Amino acid sequence: MHKPIILLVALTLTACDKAPSDGSDSAITETSDNRLATVLAAQPETVTTRYKYRHPQGTFEFIGVTPGMVVVEVLPGDGWYSRILLPFLGKDGHLIGADYALDMYPKFNFYDDEYLAAKKSWISDWTAEAEFWRDDDSALVSAFVLGSMPKQIAGTADAVLFIRALHNLNRFEDDGGYLTAALNDAYQALKPGGIVGVVQHQSSNQMPDGWANGSNGYLKESFVVARMEAAGFEFLSGSGINANDKDQPTEEDFVWRLPPTLADSGDDSERRAAMEAIGESNRMTLKFQKPE
Repeated sequence: MHKPIILLVALTLTACDKAPSDGSDSAITETSDNRLATVLAAQPETVTTRYKYRHPQGTFEFIGVTPGMVVVEVLPGDGWYSRILLPFLGKDGHLIGADYALDMYPKFNFYDDEYLAAKKSWISDWTAEAEFWRDDDSALVSAFVLGSMPKQIAGTADAVLFIRALHNLNRFEDDGGYLTAALNDAYQALKPGGIVGVVQHQSSNQMPDGWANGSNGYLKESFVVARMEAAGFEFLSGSGINANDKDQPTEEDFVWRLPPTLADSGDDSERRAAMEAIGESNRMTLKFQKPE
């Protein structure tokens, strides 16, 4: 870790030397961008090989995530983004993981009893694992389960990230109100003026609403905007940074046919090659704000 830290210090000093005399914040932005670039460059090859699909630098810059923020990351999973966010947010920051509600997982119908039992201790298990991803210059880490947000989190977050997490919440919305609960948690967690960043598998408007309800992994941008606005958020802007025009699913397809899952390829090398040629899914990238 010493070489990246030394490089970061050098980049920070360089940015400070170039600080404008007019009091603008361009020097702060430059330092933040350099810090993120340094963190991304330090990630292992298994992570960096996916940058061409996930564009973390441009995505976080668009959303407006900066060092020192309190960030709620919904469905952090194995920590692909968490391991980037912890060092990027830095020692003045705080990363809060938020998992799906415990009673939502049995509805998937493919998790075994052992997995479901392990979910009962997810908060302590995930935070303990995340401690191994951080060092003395990384953000603090904590966690909660959607629908059961601790009161002390309310009004503390600068940003909430829903990265490929909304489709399952909506998939089971009619059987538990999970999307409604999650968006309410996001609204309550944020400070006034706080940001919500969404990266989500995107369906074209031509696909049937029933197909694009999340069960196949995809949602329509118009649907996401409407639900976010109904929850009280203001739509600020969208970005095409994570778009992939090669992803043109039919009504017979689901998103997990694509990398990295390749769920229906099996031993079919031709099918696998075709899916890998498409790459990861077409994704909307949207930015919302809790009103001031």
